[in-house]
Amino acid sequence: MKWWFLILVLIGSSLLVFPQNSGKGDLKVGLVLSGGGAKGLAHIGALRAIEESGVRIDYIGGTSMGAIVGALYASGYSAKELDSIFRAVDFDKLIQGYVPRSSMNFYEKQNNEKYALSLPFDRFRISFPSSISSGQNVYSLFSKLLFHVSDVEDFNELPIPFFCIATDVETGEVVKLDKGYLPLAISASGAFPSLFEPVRIGDRILLDGGVVNNYPIDEVRALGADVIIGVDVQDALATADELRSATQVLLQINNYRTVRSMDEKIRKTDIYIEPDITDFSVISFNDGARIIKNGYDAALRQRIPLDSLGLLQGGVPPVRPEVPPAEPFVISNVKITGNHDYSRRYIKGKLRYELNEVTNFEELDQGFNNLAATNNFSSVKYVLRPNGEENRYNMELQLKEEKTKNFLKLGVHYDGLYNTGGLINFTRKHLLMHDDVMSFDFILGDQIRYNFDYYLDKGSYWSLGVRSRFNTFQKDVDFEFASRDIRVELPEVNKLDIRLNDLTNQVYVQTNWGEEFVFGLGLEHKWLRLRSETATTAQGEFVDIDNSNYLSTYGFLKLDTLDDLYFPTRGFFFDGDFHLYMIATQFDPSDLGSFSIAKAKMGFALPITSGLAFNLFTEGGFNLGEADVNSLDFVLGGYGAAYINNLTDFLGYDFISFGGDSYVKGTLRTDWNFIGSHHLNFTANYSNAGDGIFDNGEWFTLPDYSGYAVGYGFKSFIGPAEVKYSWSPELNDGLWMFSIGFWF
Repeated sequence: MKWWFLILVLIGSSLLVFPQNSGKGDLKVGLVLSGGGAKGLAHIGALRAIEESGVRIDYIGGTSMGAIVGALYASGYSAKELDSIFRAVDFDKLIQGYVPRSSMNFYEKQNNEKYALSLPFDRFRISFPSSISSGQNVYSLFSKLLFHVSDVEDFNELPIPFFCIATDVETGEVVKLDKGYLPLAISASGAFPSLFEPVRIGDRILLDGGVVNNYPIDEVRALGADVIIGVDVQDALATADELRSATQVLLQINNYRTVRSMDEKIRKTDIYIEPDITDFSVISFNDGARIIKNGYDAALRQRIPLDSLGLLQGGVPPVRPEVPPAEPFVISNVKITGNHDYSRRYIKGKLRYELNEVTNFEELDQGFNNLAATNNFSSVKYVLRPNGEENRYNMELQLKEEKTKNFLKLGVHYDGLYNTGGLINFTRKHLLMHDDVMSFDFILGDQIRYNFDYYLDKGSYWSLGVRSRFNTFQKDVDFEFASRDIRVELPEVNKLDIRLNDLTNQVYVQTNWGEEFVFGLGLEHKWLRLRSETATTAQGEFVDIDNSNYLSTYGFLKLDTLDDLYFPTRGFFFDGDFHLYMIATQFDPSDLGSFSIAKAKMGFALPITSGLAFNLFTEGGFNLGEADVNSLDFVLGGYGAAYINNLTDFLGYDFISFGGDSYVKGTLRTDWNFIGSHHLNFTANYSNAGDGIFDNGEWFTLPDYSGYAVGYGFKSFIGPAEVKYSWSPELNDGLWMFSIGFWF
C-alpha cells in the first residue's frame, strides 16, 4: 500500500482498505531497519520523524546496525535518547577493541608497549587474526544499555515485539533471533565479517545477518503488521570503476544477494525511507551527526503518509516507556563455561570480583577488560539474569579461548644510544603449565641484545617470573667522568670510548593488587663489563673499568595508573627498587662488604584542558655502604632509550654525561595533543647528582644541572616518533634528539 492510499483512507475509506480492523486504533505498523554499519545511524533520525508524526510502532525487525538501533528502541529508548547515546560513543575505541592501559598488568603493559606487530604462529605457518576486534567493548555497551530488560527471554515481551537476523557461519542459513539474551542476539546480528568475531549462541556460530537477509520485511509482515515502514541504508551495487580496493570488492560480493532481492522488497514496503548515504561507508562513525540528520530528512520526505498513518492509529503520539538507569546490583553466582587451558582461579583473579558484593557496570567492565588484556580469549561474553531476589543476579560467563599458543612479534626502534634496532620476538603460551607464558626477544641492529621472560600468572595470587637479559651499547664518554675506577695509566684524551656488556638473570615472585599495583621480591645475578676501547694497557689489552659478577636480592614496589606511557594525560606513577648486593667478584670481599642501592620514581599526569596535559615527576637514588663501585652509579643524560641498571634520561645533556652514587631529579612537562595523534610538548628537568649528596645536604640545594626541550611527537603504528631540541644553560650547544618506535 502506497502513501496515496493512506490519504484516501484518511478522508473516509479506511474501512474499505482495512476491513479486518474494527477501528483505526487497531492498525498495526511494522518497522524494518536494514543493516549498513555506520550508515545505520540514519535509523535514529528516521525514528525521530516517525515519532513526530505520532506513529505507533507495533513490531520491529532489523539486521546488523538495524538490529542494534531496533533493539534499543524496542526496549524503551526514544529517538532523542538514542541520538544522545550514539553521539557520546567513541566509536574508534569501541570498534578497535580498545583496552585501557589500567586493565593490563605490568607484564602485559610491557608487551603491549614494545611490539608493532603480532602474528599468530602455528605449525611453522604464520596466520592472521580472523577479525580486527573481539567486539568486547561493543558487547559491554549493549549489556549496560539493555540491562533494564535482562529478565526478558522472549523478545515478543519487550515493549515493542522485536527480532533480528543473523547468519549461520557453517551453513549460510538465515537465523531469526527472537528469544534468548538480547545483547547476545544483536551482537551476533551485527558481527560484521572480518571486523568482529562471530558469536556463539547455543550450538551455532553466527555473524552479520546482512550476508543473507539485510531487509527482513517478510518476517515483520508475518508478525501481523498491516503497514510496513522500511528504512533502507544499503548501498547499491558499485560499478567496476568504483571498485578501487579489496575491501570494496568484498563488500560488493557480500551485497550481491541482498541487493538483487531489494526490488521486490521495496514493492512490498508501504512507506519506504531511503536516506542519502552515498558519501558514507560502513565505518563512517565520525560522521554520525550528518548521517542521523540525513535519516531525519529522508523521513520528512514521507511526512504526508507518516502523518496520515499516525492519525489512522488514533492521532495520539505514543508514550515511550521510561528506561530506568542502571543501578548498582549484586551478583550471587557466576557460572564459567568455555575455559579449558585457564583455571577458574586465574579467571576470577582477573575479574577482581567477589560474590555477593555490590557492583556496577564500570567495575564489571574493568574485570572483563582485564581478561581481554591478556589476549588469551578471543571472546568474553556474559549473560546477566535476575535470580528472583531484589537487585540480585546470576551471571553466566561464556569464554572462547584463543587456540593459537605461538606468536611472532616484531618491532623497530631508533635512538641516540642504541642507534637502530629490529626486534624479533617469539612468544609461547602454556609452555610448561596452564596460565604461563614464555617470551624471547632477539634484537638485531647496531647493538645485538636479547630478553627472555617466563611468567606464571596467578593474578592477585603470588605469581612467579624468570628473566634473563643481555644488553650492550657503545658510547664516547667524558674522560674524567668515566675513568674514576681505572687504576692504570691512560693517555691524555678528552673522551673514552666505553662499551658496556650486561647479562642479568633474575628469579622473582610478585603479587598484584588490581592491575595497577605490584609488589615483588627476587634474586639477581649480574655480569657487568665496562671496557674502554680507547686506551690499552702496556701489554696492549683493552682496559676494563669493571668486569664483575654481582649477586643480590631485591624488592620492588610499583603503582602505575597512567593512561599512556609516552604521552600521559592522567594517572599516578610510582616505581621503587631496592637491591642488596652480597657478592662482587672483581673486588676483595674484605674491602667490599655488602652494599645496597635504592631508587624510586614517582609523579602524576593531570589534564588541564581538552588536549592539554601537565606532568610532574620526581626521582632519586642513593648507595648505602662503604663499597666504592662506581660502575653501578646513577648516570644521567639523553632521551629515548630503554635504560638499564641506573641509567636515566636528562634532557639538555647527551647520554652518560654526569652522575654519582646518589642523585635527585625533577621533571615538568606540558603536552598538547593538538590534533589526532600529533603532540607538541615542552619539558624542563633539574637535577643534583654526585657522590654523597644526601650526606652533605647538596640534594636540597639549587640544582647543579638543568635542561629544557621543545618537541614534537606522533603516535605511529610502530610506536611514538619524537624529535626534540634540547639545551642547557650550563652548556654552549643545544642538542637535537630523535627517537622512533616502541622502546626496547
